[in-house]
Amino acid sequence: MAIVETRTGERPGTGFALRIRSSLAGTNGRILMAFLIAGVLHLVGTLVIPGYSSPFAIRALLVIAALLAVASIGQTLVVILGGIDLSIPFIIGFANVVAAQLYGDKWNFALVCLFVIVVAMLIGALNGYISRRLDIHPLIVTLGIGMIMQGSVLLWTAGFPSGSAPPYVSAFVSIGGSAGPLPFPWVVPALVVLAALIVVVLARTPYGRRLYALGSNPGAASLALIDPVRMWMLTFSLSAMFAAVTGILLLGFTGSAYGDVGQPYLFQTIAAVVVGGAALVGGRGSYLGTIAGVLVLTEINTLLIGLGFQPAAVQASLGAVIILLVSIYGREKHVSMTI
Repeated sequence: MAIVETRTGERPGTGFALRIRSSLAGTNGRILMAFLIAGVLHLVGTLVIPGYSSPFAIRALLVIAALLAVASIGQTLVVILGGIDLSIPFIIGFANVVAAQLYGDKWNFALVCLFVIVVAMLIGALNGYISRRLDIHPLIVTLGIGMIMQGSVLLWTAGFPSGSAPPYVSAFVSIGGSAGPLPFPWVVPALVVLAALIVVVLARTPYGRRLYALGSNPGAASLALIDPVRMWMLTFSLSAMFAAVTGILLLGFTGSAYGDVGQPYLFQTIAAVVVGGAALVGGRGSYLGTIAGVLVLTEINTLLIGLGFQPAAVQASLGAVIILLVSIYGREKHVSMTI
């Protein structure tokens, strides 16, 4: 029997398939797909690994995902802007070590946090200023500034950082902790509130509109009365601020200072942002998508560990998965080229 064709010459179902493919190619489709992938990975883990969905395992997964989600806030903003921030792991390490050292020297911890965050934001603003004003790719600038920070911390501590976090910071991120009647620590509900705030800022504020506008069409920024240098400085300073907060939280989570504590976040923050639907060329992305990407990466990491992979093998496997996902999701034309 001959295949019946539509008036446009398409086979039956072709138009529907194209619409499905087109919807999945969009940002919202990618967010949905990322959440589905995370759910499937968790289901697989539950079926093949005993105790994968136990209350303790769920708490551990949520805490680890929350830490990555906080670190990825800044990367989300920077990628939407059209940049990239490779200084995040170095700022995490800087904040982790400096906070521990100063608290060990009897500084008030609130003052320690204020000092670390302000210094981090100044460094972030410098990243943005150099990248935009001197027109140097942010990958080079942020990596160079980050290595300077790492070297400075090593010189200051002679390679042997010391100190710890106050008990209440440890309790805030402790896997065994609870937030009142909730069966997980305060870092999880705090992230939910923070995520809602970030989503609102991106969707409803002048900063969010300027961020997307500048990322979508940098050349038209002056016509829209947007100061590109100021936006880059502000966005990179926010990225550094959230990286510093992550470093402080990791100090409470691990219980001791470690200069390389942020290294796993070097590419995981980028991968989480891209898997969640952002375009590395700028102008597209959302923090809800980043949360979905964080869940995917956390599930992959937890699943590999549960299957008995050694740490080195987990890192290698996770790196391969990140490269695969970024190669699939990151190859896009700039928004201004699709209008």
